[in-house]
Amino acid sequence: MSRFYWCLSHETVEEGARCRALERLGPYESPEAARAWRDRLEQRDESWQAEDERWSDGDAENETPAGR
Repeated sequence: MSRFYWCLSHETVEEGARCRALERLGPYESPEAARAWRDRLEQRDESWQAEDERWSDGDAENETPAGR
């Protein structure tokens, strides 16, 4: 089974690990999934932000500083 990566240097999908690990994201199961890395990142960020707001009830004023 092939693995696909998004190369940050070349801004393209690559099959197999051709570029250095610091320059690639993945592995992904398909070229389409590799191309959609930014959408997936944005969805995760939105989800995590919503979770953070639920934890704080959307009110940062009620948070207490660490150590108190």
